[in-house]
Amino acid sequence: MPVERDAPTPEAAELFALARRFATDELAPRAAEFEERGECPRDLFRLLGRAGLLGLAYDEEDGGGGQPYEVYLQVLEELAAGWAAVALGVSVHTLSCFPLATYGSDEQKKRWLPDMLGGELLGAYCLSEAGAGSDAGSLQARARRDGDTYVLSGTKAWVTHGGVADYYDVFCRTSDDKRRGISLLLADADTLGLQPQPPEKKMGLRSSPTAQIVLDNARVDADRLIGAEGDGLRIALSALDGGRLGISAVATGVAQAALDAAAAYARERKQFGQRIVDFQGVAFLLADMATGVEAARALYLAAARRRDAGRPYGPQASMAKLFATDNAMRVTTDAVQVLGGYGYTTDFPVERYMREVKVMQIFEGTNQIQRMVIGRHLASAEGKDR
Repeated sequence: MPVERDAPTPEAAELFALARRFATDELAPRAAEFEERGECPRDLFRLLGRAGLLGLAYDEEDGGGGQPYEVYLQVLEELAAGWAAVALGVSVHTLSCFPLATYGSDEQKKRWLPDMLGGELLGAYCLSEAGAGSDAGSLQARARRDGDTYVLSGTKAWVTHGGVADYYDVFCRTSDDKRRGISLLLADADTLGLQPQPPEKKMGLRSSPTAQIVLDNARVDADRLIGAEGDGLRIALSALDGGRLGISAVATGVAQAALDAAAAYARERKQFGQRIVDFQGVAFLLADMATGVEAARALYLAAARRRDAGRPYGPQASMAKLFATDNAMRVTTDAVQVLGGYGYTTDFPVERYMREVKVMQIFEGTNQIQRMVIGRHLASAEGKDR
């Protein structure tokens, strides 16, 4: 059943309808096959870019859609209901554009941003390392200045689009300063010494490649430094709040798809001479699933509206990510239960939904980290005055 959305403008309503058609016509029919093969649908990202759906959250003067986050996230949710890996890719790509769009010079933005937002270039965000996941400040990859270039060494981990991206936001250490020692370089995929490794073998989101990136004395021109030396950690952390809202929307879209599949099955499936939806045990389960999906949507939209209004929204983004992803795990698990034995087979998509949302409780900061962020906010003066 289509979600009823309150579009803030007629243009937003058209974007919601376009995203829904794209999800129904282009994404959902191909998802299972590509997931089975573990193949990234690179062509779909170009198509999304040409349809104006890949740069929605960025300024029109830079080639973006000029839409508020409230609209962008609902488009992301619609896409996720069709194919989670593609929606995740849009969220990660949007995250990868943030440093350049927000901290890049006018010359840098003019040079690279239009193709990023238009879908001709697909991005990846290289922050995590094997020993630096939630603790981003402890990363060890190095960038040494050598004349007009930086020489990069080390290994980045858990890179979405690793091996298929056209550019990489590489966060690396330019000094040992605890607070100002990390910088950001925008590296082309064909940079000599930038070596994507074989994709990780994952339980879900197999069509979204995740790989380590080895930096073997990779040389990156100094004019690809985004911001100033030492700005990297500040850039990374400011980008993550928006990324967490993206994951909230993706998780909510998958949960909505699981709810729709379970409700449709329950209306058709009969046992003991009646539809199983008419059994209280099933009806109550579906009711709880529907309530959770609505609550998750309301939470991420409330945080997005704070962002659009220029208000602090970090704790609210953590709340949305925490609730939406935990809820999606519950909803998809319950969807499998409603379908019974069929839910455990690949003949129905709910088993895939369950596998896909598990990792959403982990990336963009584990849900344990989100609880720490929220708890620290409540312990602070800002939390007291909230």
